Amino acid sequence: MSTTTTDSVVGTLPGRRPSVAQLGILRQPKTVLFGPGQRHQLPHIVSAIAEHLLVTTDARMATTPEFLEIVDAIRAAGVEVSIYAEAEPDLPREDVVAVVERFGATQIDAILGIGGGSCMDLAKVVSVVLANGGDVRDYYGEFLVPAPGVPVITVPTTGGTGAEVTCISVVFDTEKGMKVGVASPFLEAHTAVIDPELTLSCPPGLTAATGADALSHLIEAFTDRVKTPTPEEIAGKLYIGKNPLTDIYCRNGLVLLGSSLEAIAADPSDLDARSATMLAAYSAGMAINTAGTAGAHAIQGAIGNLTHTPHGFGISALLPYVMRFNLPTRVEEFAEIGRLLGAANPASPSIDQAHAGILRVEEILAALGAPLDLKTLGLSPDDFGFVADQAMFATRLTANNPRELTKELIVAVLERAYAGDRSWWEV
Repeated sequence: MSTTTTDSVVGTLPGRRPSVAQLGILRQPKTVLFGPGQRHQLPHIVSAIAEHLLVTTDARMATTPEFLEIVDAIRAAGVEVSIYAEAEPDLPREDVVAVVERFGATQIDAILGIGGGSCMDLAKVVSVVLANGGDVRDYYGEFLVPAPGVPVITVPTTGGTGAEVTCISVVFDTEKGMKVGVASPFLEAHTAVIDPELTLSCPPGLTAATGADALSHLIEAFTDRVKTPTPEEIAGKLYIGKNPLTDIYCRNGLVLLGSSLEAIAADPSDLDARSATMLAAYSAGMAINTAGTAGAHAIQGAIGNLTHTPHGFGISALLPYVMRFNLPTRVEEFAEIGRLLGAANPASPSIDQAHAGILRVEEILAALGAPLDLKTLGLSPDDFGFVADQAMFATRLTANNPRELTKELIVAVLERAYAGDRSWWEV
C-alpha cells in the first residue's frame, strides 16, 4: 500500500481546479505490465519466484491456444506447473475448498490466476488459505488475513473486473446464500500482466458484461463519498473514500471507455479498442481498490443470485436508476463525467451537463447490448423486499454511496429499474 498527499493540481478538465487538500491513497500490486504481447514475460516472472506454480483458470480458457502456449513456455523455463481449470463464475466457496484440498499438501511457490475475475479472485484467496490454513470463511470481512500468502500473478482475459489489481476477492457462499468479501492488503498481486491480445477471443456477451462492470466501477468510484479516515481506519478498512489519486484513475478510465466500448461492439477484433478498454478496466480496479463501489454493487448481489444473470448485466440494469438516485448529491461529478465522455457542453448549466453524462453512459451500455432494466433479467417484484434487505447487509458498499440508502429507498430504485422509468429523480 502506498500513501501520498499533495497540494498540486491533479488531472482534470481546463477551467476547474479540484479540491486536493485531502489524503490521497492507493493500494496496488508490486509490479504491473501492460500491453499487447506482455504475456510472453510470464516465464521470466514465474521462474524468478517459483519452482512449482499452481494455475487457476476456467474450462474455456484452459483449451485456448494462448493458454497452452503460456503453460508450455513456463514449463520450458524449468518450472513445474499444476492446473486447476474448474473455476466457475461468481467464485463459489466450493471452488476454494476444492483447490485447497487438492493442493494443500503440495509445496506451491506461486499461483497464477488467468481468466475473468473469478479465476483471479480464486488465486488470491487460495494463496492466503494455503499459507495461513483454515477455511476461507475464517477470512470473510476486512483485514482478517493474518499474514501474506504465496505470491500471486494475475492475468486478466476480460476487460472489466479490475480483479488483477484489487486486494479483495468476492466469494459466493452457497450455504449463506450471499456473496461475501475477503479484503486484505495481503491479497494484492505480486505482478499483474495485462495483455489486451488475450481479450480478442472473449465472447461478445462476456465482453458486454465486463465492459459494463468497468464503466460502473469508474462512475461509482468517482461519485463515492469523500471520507476523512483516521490512521486506525486506514489500517483496518478497505474502502476509505474517493480521493485525488483515485480520481486520476477514474478520469483516465472514463475518457478511454467513452469511445472504446462502442468500438469493440462494432469490431471485436479492434486491438486498439481492446487495449483502451483493458487500460480503463485497470484504472477502474486501481480506483475501487481504495474508493470502493457503492449502491449498484450493493443491490446487484441478491439479484444475480435470484436471476442467475452475469454480474455486469445486473449492474447495467441498475446503473441508470442508481445514477439518477445519486444525481441530486453529485451534480458536479456527473457534469464532469459528461465532459469526460464528450457529451456535455462546458458552457451549459451543471445540471444539463450531468444529464448529458448520464444519458451518454446509457448510450454506451445500449451499444454493448447490455440490459437497461430489471424486467429483462427476470427479477420478480415479489423479491424487491428481499433484495433490499440483502443490499442493506453490504455495509462496506452502502457506506460509500453518496446518498444515504434505506430499505425503502432501495425498493424505490428497484421499482423504477423494473419499470424502466428513467425520469429524473426529485428530492
